[in-house]
This record gives sequence, C-alpha cells and structure tokens, in this order.
Amino acid sequence: PAEGWVFSTWSSDVPGNLPDGAILTNSVLTVTMDGNKSLTAEFEEEAVESEVVEVASATGAVWMDRNLGASRAATSSTDADAYGDLYQWGRGTDGHEKRNSGTRSTLSDTDTPGHGDFILSSSDWRSSQNDNLWQGVDGVNNPCPAGFRLPTEAEWNTERLSWSSVTSAGAFGSPLKLPVAGSRSNGDGSLRNVGSYGRYWSGSVDGTRARLLYFFSSNADVGSGSRANGYSVRCIKQYVAPTVTSTTGAIWMDRNLGASRVATS
Repeated sequence: PAEGWVFSTWSSDVPGNLPDGAILTNSVLTVTMDGNKSLTAEFEEEAVESEVVEVASATGAVWMDRNLGASRAATSSTDADAYGDLYQWGRGTDGHEKRNSGTRSTLSDTDTPGHGDFILSSSDWRSSQNDNLWQGVDGVNNPCPAGFRLPTEAEWNTERLSWSSVTSAGAFGSPLKLPVAGSRSNGDGSLRNVGSYGRYWSGSVDGTRARLLYFFSSNADVGSGSRANGYSVRCIKQYVAPTVTSTTGAIWMDRNLGASRVATS
C-alpha cells in the first residue's frame, strides 16, 4: 500500500462477507475461483502516535501539550495542524478518529468494533452501553500514552476557571493552548464548527451521555454530549504520590495532604 496506509481486512459483496470456500488465515486469503466472486482488500490510515510533550497548567496539573493526533502544539486558536483527531467517547485508537474515516450505521456489541469506521448513531456507537471504557490510566480503551488518561469533568472545570476569560480566547491563552478543533456529527459523520468551536471529552459519564468541555468566542462551560459524536481528546498525566517507608516497614505518603513538599524542619 501507499505510505501511511496499512492492510485492514478482506470484504466481499456476498452473504457472510467472504465467498463460499474462502479460507482466511493470518490475513492470507485462499479462494477457490469456481465462479464469479468479488473481493476487496480494505486499507486504513496508519495510526501515528502524538509526541508526548508535557506542560503544566495554571492549576498545577500536568497535561500533554497537544491534542491526540495533532502534529504540534497550537500556534493559534485556529491552527489546523494542532486540531488532531476526533474520538467517539470510549473508543480506542482504531482509525475511526481520523477526520476522513469511513462511516457505518451498525452498532458494535463489543468494546472493540474490529474496524476503523466512524459509527453513526443518535446515542452511542456501542450496544449495550459500557460506562467503564475511559476511566483512569487502566481504562479498557484509554487512548492516551502510558501514564496519561482522560481528564474528569471536575478537572476540566478547574482548568476552565483558571483561564483569563471563559471563552475560546481564554482556552488558547492558557498553558494548554486549546484550539477550536470542531467536532464530527453522530448523525452523518460530517465535520462541524471547525475553526469556531472546541469540544473536548472527559472520562465522566452522564446517564446515556458523556461529559465534555466546550468553548467558543463568547463562552466556555462543561456539558453533556452523545457518545457517538466525535470530539477532541487532550490527555492529563496521572499523579503518582511520592512515598516513604517508615521504620515499621509501612509505606506512607511523604507529605501531608495539601502540602507542596516534604517538611524541611
């Protein structure tokens, strides 16, 4: 295949996806051509991991300096190279997050759909729903690099309130330099509000929906959205408390809760 693309699977226009007598072993397809048969080799864009560069926000939390899928940190609120990918809530990095990925309407009954299409749905790409896909660094489908995770709704709200203004200008003016990357519609897979709105998933759920941070020219807030929508992902680093072993052999935190350092006197 062309550079940047990898083989995904074989498909066919006959029931059962592959023709009668076809044998698929380790992506090698053996077909007995005893009649007219149609086969298609499907390829998907190769996933490119975002470079992990850390940045500390005004709240003291450590984040990645760019959106997942972005080639760099934003140089402006409308820096297209910093927009990155658009994930459906709870899905892993399987190709669906690419802005030009294909679409399909069949819901997945597993946590890993097995394809890279963006799944169209009014509510969720998965049936039945699973609320435990993006919780913490050990989340089932956590798309973030090792040691990072999706932020909680509360963490997003804390960041929002630290900005110079609760608008898209404040979002970019913050140390996170959040761009207005737009979103992808759960109804038809089209891109929406690119260059004017930013919508960023959290790992928190709200009934059948999921919580997110959103901002535009005159406002910024947290809200809820359909899990089948495609929104940006910005990863936060999991804080690991430093510990110390006492003379009894017990392991403790090395400082009091709320303290900035170990006592020096």
